Amino acid sequence: MTEETTTTFTGQAPPPVRDWPVPDLDGTVFDPVLAELMREGPLTRIRLPYGEGWAWLATRHEDVRLITNDPRFGRAGVTTRQVTRTAPHFEPRRGSLAWADPPDHDRLRKPVAGAFTVAAMKRMRPRARRMLDALVDGVVADGPPADLVERVLEPFPVAVVSEVMGVPAADREQVHAWTRQILSTSGGAEAAERGLDGWIRDTVRARAAGTGDDVYSLLGAAVARGEIGEEEAVGLAGPLQTGGEAVTHICGQLLYLLLTRPELMERALDAERRVPLLDELLRHIPHRSGVGPARIALEDVDLHGVRIAEGDPVYVSYLAANRDPDVFPDPDRIDPDREPNPHLAFGNGPHFCTGAVLARLQTELLVDTLLRRLPGLRLAVPAEEVRWRRRTMIRGPQALPCRWD
Repeated sequence: MTEETTTTFTGQAPPPVRDWPVPDLDGTVFDPVLAELMREGPLTRIRLPYGEGWAWLATRHEDVRLITNDPRFGRAGVTTRQVTRTAPHFEPRRGSLAWADPPDHDRLRKPVAGAFTVAAMKRMRPRARRMLDALVDGVVADGPPADLVERVLEPFPVAVVSEVMGVPAADREQVHAWTRQILSTSGGAEAAERGLDGWIRDTVRARAAGTGDDVYSLLGAAVARGEIGEEEAVGLAGPLQTGGEAVTHICGQLLYLLLTRPELMERALDAERRVPLLDELLRHIPHRSGVGPARIALEDVDLHGVRIAEGDPVYVSYLAANRDPDVFPDPDRIDPDREPNPHLAFGNGPHFCTGAVLARLQTELLVDTLLRRLPGLRLAVPAEEVRWRRRTMIRGPQALPCRWD
């Protein structure tokens, strides 16, 4: 694949290749490079900071839905070649849902699906609330000010995910350190992945005869029955284990918006009107830097006068799709009464987020508990002094110093 051999099927020149440096951004600012790419057309071509070559980028809601649910585009092919990418490290694992295509994807997802159903999350809710209340008890006892990222937003999702996965209390701090490093783009992720992989492998082996409903017991039993291999179990568990990190920083952005936009905070204080607001904030929040995993075109696909050739890498941007003006009128405005709101914050198609129900559960509990138990919640520093994470794939505040009445 070269720039010279790529043409549109209408005979026109292909769009130019745009360098996308994926800058560190403060607050909930939308990436200006991505905004420019959206204006240039439904399909553009990008070169990211790492990897090789260029890739197509789809930004329209309709196209993102098509590509993510179309068997003509697959992820498995990305594991055998270098493509342009956001992160410096790239070591796809056999068994990882992120790189599997149907029907293999369905086989791999089946052993863990039961741990993330709506019914399972309903059973989890009382335990999650108790864990959260215990954390907030400590915050209330110590009094303001408090960094809510350090005291609540980090430990709560990690504790919940660890509970669902079946991580022993003694191992949670180490597992959390590994997952945090894996999601960083500052280096050291390979060593963290090796450490986490080894721990998962030992845990799955130890639970081969287990009958529990935690993820590691389910994986251990599935390996023992021969439904999946041990390395596939490791590849399955790793991304699931990092889910707590995503909730931490998505909720950090969400709370930052509430704390800096009085009209949103007023709406959030009304429990009966809160759910549509949270859904709209999930649409609006730029939860990641750059793009997620690529796909490979498995045959020639004609789209918008462009021929995506067999073998071309293709990215979709859920962030851009969530700002598509054809689907979301006045897309940059936060509209708590937006209806309908078919946002793609949790993905689409076979790779729809496994932990979406769990993430929603945690988000709703966090907002409800913090606003109820910390009346008059507000930032303890000017909004411009809030520090934001750097060199990371998931955006969010590094700290949220707050006071309350």
